[in-house]
Amino acid sequence: MSTPTTEQDNLQSRLPDPSQFFPEVATIAGAMAKATLNGAIPHTTINLVQLRAGQIVGSTYHTVRQTGLLRKAGETEERITAVASWQDAPYFTDAERVALELVEAVLTPNPFGERVPDELYAKAAAHYDDKALWTLTIAIGQICFFIPVALIAKPIPGKPLGKNYSR
Repeated sequence: MSTPTTEQDNLQSRLPDPSQFFPEVATIAGAMAKATLNGAIPHTTINLVQLRAGQIVGSTYHTVRQTGLLRKAGETEERITAVASWQDAPYFTDAERVALELVEAVLTPNPFGERVPDELYAKAAAHYDDKALWTLTIAIGQICFFIPVALIAKPIPGKPLGKNYSR
């Protein structure tokens, strides 16, 4: 007796794996990962920030990926779920809150001024030293590098890297 197929099983990526055309992307991705995982800020903070970025841009691929990474790291469902409403959720440290505020500022247009005003930078600098601020900046840049991939190529959510393209 066969198991019924779910809609998830029928998902197809729009484009094939880009590594067949651009093998250097793996090197770039690896270097970005190494830079962000340098220990200057907790891995959890990076994943929270990248989950929030995926939510902001409406990327199922990124939200599923980051949620999975947070679960593997032992994060609670309350914290993971509350990322979307972090401003009034009791689950985050002040440092995590400023990191989430920073990614929102970067990804959300501000018709009244700078996206990252001096006041926000000062809040971030109160929690993070220069290396940590650069790490956080690179972590935001890392997810921004992969946002177009997710939105245009539509890799299959929930599939491991290297197996998330159907073509």
